[in-house]
Amino acid sequence: MTEGSPVKPARSVSWWHLVLLFAVAAIVWTFDFLSKEWILANFQEGESRQVLGEALRFTFVRNPGAAFSLASGMTWIFTILAAAVAIGIVAVAPRLRSIGWVLVLGGLLGGTTGNLFDRLTREPGALQGHVIDFIHVWGFPAIFNVADVAICTAMGGLILMMLRGTNLDGSKARTDEPDPAAQGEESATRGE
Repeated sequence: MTEGSPVKPARSVSWWHLVLLFAVAAIVWTFDFLSKEWILANFQEGESRQVLGEALRFTFVRNPGAAFSLASGMTWIFTILAAAVAIGIVAVAPRLRSIGWVLVLGGLLGGTTGNLFDRLTREPGALQGHVIDFIHVWGFPAIFNVADVAICTAMGGLILMMLRGTNLDGSKARTDEPDPAAQGEESATRGE
């Protein structure tokens, strides 16, 4: 480093953003857990009940695979992937300065850990546990749970944040194209 060159101060951890991230994750996880426990206490496996007519039913199934019950024999892989996602979110959490990213990653963390909890603790055993699914919407080809809703919502938010060019720290992503408004202001200050 040369004398006179600016030194960037180290960014401290934003505790407010961390608390909000983990609060969102905890709310999602708790709601998912309680809803699954309610289903386990009140439904027999395979039982279906109308909630809003045929538009919404609660149908209790145990899902050994991923979304749409794909790859049923690969439960252990989804366990590892879910753990990796959770670890990745916790690793980037100290860099968060954007409320949008906090909400998106908090929802993703809560949903991921909700289903991960099932895979680690539910029958038939650790790393092979089946996820409790029960939300059955008319016309939708799969039965899902609160964690799945949070994950899908978070993924939509993630795409939106990326399309908007918002970085984890809340800054906007730089583009290679010059900003026409900024060029016009620069020309005006130079008297052109």
